[in-house]
Amino acid sequence: METIFYPEVVPLYALIDVFFLYSFLGWVMECVVIRREKGVWENRGFARSPFCIIYGFGAMLGYAVLRPLAGNFLLLFFVGALTATAFEYLTARAMMRLFGEFWWDYSEKRFNYKGILCLESTVAWGLLMLLLTGFLHRFLVRLVLRMPPRAGWAMALVLSGTYLVDFTLRFRSARRRQPPERPA
Repeated sequence: METIFYPEVVPLYALIDVFFLYSFLGWVMECVVIRREKGVWENRGFARSPFCIIYGFGAMLGYAVLRPLAGNFLLLFFVGALTATAFEYLTARAMMRLFGEFWWDYSEKRFNYKGILCLESTVAWGLLMLLLTGFLHRFLVRLVLRMPPRAGWAMALVLSGTYLVDFTLRFRSARRRQPPERPA
């Protein structure tokens, strides 16, 4: 049975677990890139746990929306690159409103826009969408579905609960550090 976003019915726990796998893989990727660029190791997630949930949201939403383009690699690359770049821009704008800053800076990269976007990342997003749609998503869903459903649910609940507490504590801390907004 095909659903609107997946060729088969995928249990909710599996979607949550895959979301956290993408969030973890995004965190690893971010940490490795920053280590290579700056020469220092730093936690690239918002919370203290090893997750960048923006990658979880981006990957799950990107796969769900762009899966129909999976047979056309060129179109998938361009639409994936542009969609992810728009998502990155909107995320930066939301962070500016919430925290008064965004947590990356492409100012030193060629072809950047206000340090928020750059061509290098846009190309990377397109390549990641090809990898995600062509291989990674199916692999991660199958991996999670190998667990017994009770273990999958337990993992989903533990990860969700732990991250929610971690995120809430960091959000409160970040909001306290934010300077008050000046009237326009």
